[in-house]
Amino acid sequence: MKQDPRSDVLITAQELHSPPEPVEQGARYRPPVLLDVRWALPPKGQTYDGRTPYQNGHIPGAVFVDLEAELSGPASPAMGRHPLPSTRKFQAAARRWGIAEDSWVVCYDDSGGVAAARAWWLLNYYGVDAYLLDGGFNSWQRANYPIETGDVIPPPGDVDLSPGHMPIIDADETAALAESGTGVLLDARAPERYRGEIEPIDPRAGHIPGATNVPTAANLTPEGTFRSAAELRKIYYNAGVDDTSTPEVGVYCGSGVTAAHNIAALATLGVKAALYPGSWSQWSADPARPAATTEPNPGLVSTRA
Repeated sequence: MKQDPRSDVLITAQELHSPPEPVEQGARYRPPVLLDVRWALPPKGQTYDGRTPYQNGHIPGAVFVDLEAELSGPASPAMGRHPLPSTRKFQAAARRWGIAEDSWVVCYDDSGGVAAARAWWLLNYYGVDAYLLDGGFNSWQRANYPIETGDVIPPPGDVDLSPGHMPIIDADETAALAESGTGVLLDARAPERYRGEIEPIDPRAGHIPGATNVPTAANLTPEGTFRSAAELRKIYYNAGVDDTSTPEVGVYCGSGVTAAHNIAALATLGVKAALYPGSWSQWSADPARPAATTEPNPGLVSTRA
């Protein structure tokens, strides 16, 4: 692990465009595999087309990744809207993107990494060295770096994947974590969904009892880059996460996609958090699972001046 955990997660547009000289004698800089993961949560019953904006302009060499088709398994009430893909399915996709055994990968989107974090998490879960482009495609454009149009179809890769390199928790483990009082369960959805004021897509409104809300948007500056370590540390400390002593942290969202962004933010602080893949879409589909619509007990959340 590098001295600064932030550099284990994020790469800047400048670093991607003009990589530093190799520090080891005889080392050779290998260009990364670039994945363009443009996606947004569409209204219920509709789909989002990320390929068209990709074809209209992307970072040179980047391969388009379809979040619904390639970064998710089949949706169902029992598994949620975006279950994790099987190892076989994800390995086939990774090879199609050109990922080889010795590849490293940079993932980006045009929404501050909210979608690209899903690819980042999955690649790391399956043992691939992956990073997020801080600020995504927008930061690349602000720097006036070149773009290209059309589709990129790389030579197939030969990567062999193995799952389990990132922690996950199921519904029962999530409930136990929320009830334990020793760990922290974070809800990464927008505050109005967390509070149960609206629910645009899942079966019921509300949140998992005991969860604390840290919306994914809180991780980002107005420019769409990750906030500084000091800012993120304060945000998560106020949610009950102490980066030196919290024993266990779990994160969920609507369907397990944007929660990966909070996991990435925590990783920049050196905190390893577990993903609940089924998230609220799975939880709320089970009538036996309780739903809360009130704020968490403020006595359970520490604050720092």
